[in-house]
Amino acid sequence: MNAAQLSTDNKNVIRPHWINRFLEGWSIYKKSILGKIGMVLLAVFALMAISSFIPPKINPMYEPMSGVDPYISKATGPSMRHWLGTDFIGRDLFSQLLVGARIAFLVGISAAFMSVFLGTAIGMIAGYAGKFTDTLLMRLADIIMVMPSLLVLLMLSALFSKLSIWFIVLFIALFRWPGVSRVIRSQTLSLKHRPFIEAARVAGASHLRIIFRHIMPNVLPLSFLYMTFQVTSAIIIEAALAFLGFGDPSTVSWGMMLQWVWKTGHMFKAPYWLLPPGICISLITLSFYMLGRAMDEVLDPRLRKEGENY
Repeated sequence: MNAAQLSTDNKNVIRPHWINRFLEGWSIYKKSILGKIGMVLLAVFALMAISSFIPPKINPMYEPMSGVDPYISKATGPSMRHWLGTDFIGRDLFSQLLVGARIAFLVGISAAFMSVFLGTAIGMIAGYAGKFTDTLLMRLADIIMVMPSLLVLLMLSALFSKLSIWFIVLFIALFRWPGVSRVIRSQTLSLKHRPFIEAARVAGASHLRIIFRHIMPNVLPLSFLYMTFQVTSAIIIEAALAFLGFGDPSTVSWGMMLQWVWKTGHMFKAPYWLLPPGICISLITLSFYMLGRAMDEVLDPRLRKEGENY
């Protein structure tokens, strides 16, 4: 068998349907400039998060929370010893910035995954079940949507003193699922009257099989799209809480760095301390937003047509 025959055989390989959809979506995604920029930025922040484990192993002085330079006891500017300088007690700012990337991914992805999981599950149940269940779940979603999540978090922080990082993640997830659930519900309502769903019902498929085998694969791409936007809001909420002094005091995050620079009176005296965490928060939220916009083009052919017209 020659090379031409091998090439022809590889093209005729029958792949599962979801692999073909993924490859088709990836080919569209690669054409998006926003998607490429977002992926590059995310790769940089992922590298920062992975690298956060290295400095403390080099020298305990670079431990972001407890490590202190024995020769420095105040905020100093960048140097060869401390690339971004030190904070008010001599802790390395670059190590704190790296750990902040890890916390941002932890909070953003964990909260977004939980909220999208809840929203997708509740949205599919509300859309597929009867009118009573639909009304009950959607009224619950409406109640949660109108509640000011940041204000409630501030009240809980004042009531229970300091909140752990995992409580903040859980709370963000519990308050961010309603928006996803309403979108998934409307998609499910449209899908359950399609011919292939009716055919599955006539063939004797159970409700669970119809939901998991036929409806879920069609709504999951939309869920992943909304997950990228949920990551952005989760990171911003955590940073806002930390800056206001209601974050987890045992965790070094970018919001906590901003809170320390404000609390110690270095806001306008130490730009090397103020700017890096602020820029990182802006860029990581921008990268997830770009990722979401590129995925939106993959899922919505109308956006691709509009882009081709410009």
